[in-house]
Amino acid sequence: MTPAAAAQLQRIDVEALRAWPLPPLDGEADKEARGQVLVIAGSREIPGAAVLAATAALRVGAGKLAIATAASVAVPIALAMPEARVIALPETPAGGIDADAARLLEREVRSASCVLLGPGMLDPRATRDLVATLAPLLAGRAAVLDAAAMDAAPFLGRFDEPVLLTPHAGEMAHLTGDDKEAILRDPVQAARTAAHRWNAVVAVKGPRTVIARPDGQAWLHDGGNAGLATSGSGDTLAGAIAGLAARGATLEQACAWGVLLHAQAGEQLAARLGPVGYLARELPLEMLAVLRELDRPHGAAAASQGSKPT
Repeated sequence: MTPAAAAQLQRIDVEALRAWPLPPLDGEADKEARGQVLVIAGSREIPGAAVLAATAALRVGAGKLAIATAASVAVPIALAMPEARVIALPETPAGGIDADAARLLEREVRSASCVLLGPGMLDPRATRDLVATLAPLLAGRAAVLDAAAMDAAPFLGRFDEPVLLTPHAGEMAHLTGDDKEAILRDPVQAARTAAHRWNAVVAVKGPRTVIARPDGQAWLHDGGNAGLATSGSGDTLAGAIAGLAARGATLEQACAWGVLLHAQAGEQLAARLGPVGYLARELPLEMLAVLRELDRPHGAAAASQGSKPT
């Protein structure tokens, strides 16, 4: 990353997010006011990805949850997530969700505040075709494309309205045809170029995560630890971002908050359990604790630590 590029970035840290608060919650509002997340995810080989993403979405405060997943795993996912409505979708022979499933999802997509597509989905071509079929329905609502769902970006060219894409460097290389090492050297330029090309908010994930909007505005987060590089970790991050977007945050704000919550949760688990070996399923509850601290009024945390019981 060049010094000039780094100088143009806005840093993502605790103080920056406290100055960029999430949309306030009405203490008397019902669950509808906190938004509905539709998680389209999972497969017969990777059903847990849907559960991880959905759990994170609820932990950060989304009000309602629906999961659309492969029919072969819909029942076990419903048992694992009693908080969710679960929709069983037809599968391809390769284990993906058939693109014809889009007609079964129209009402759910139109009802959702945020739609998350991709975690744990198989059959890249079927996933791409499903996303392309659903794309016109995403207008007017937040959309997060993760994992295999991102393959729709080069296929569609440009989105009519920005969506959020969440590639790590390897996935970005796959999507753009660029060299992975070049992306790692300058993730800022990679994120900005892709954001402009696809009319998307793009988060290039890694030890240094860069978020870019189509207009070139960008943010940088430095942090996290080795323990976050574990199976399912990205699914929890995608779910957290979707949950925050459902609450009313813009895509870039939801992503910035999600990235910090994810990293801070990893730091807390590492301090308590060890630098590696904690599980992705443990991250959502830890994110809730971090979110509680960030949502407290300025100075409240320090004041509470300084006060002593009498």
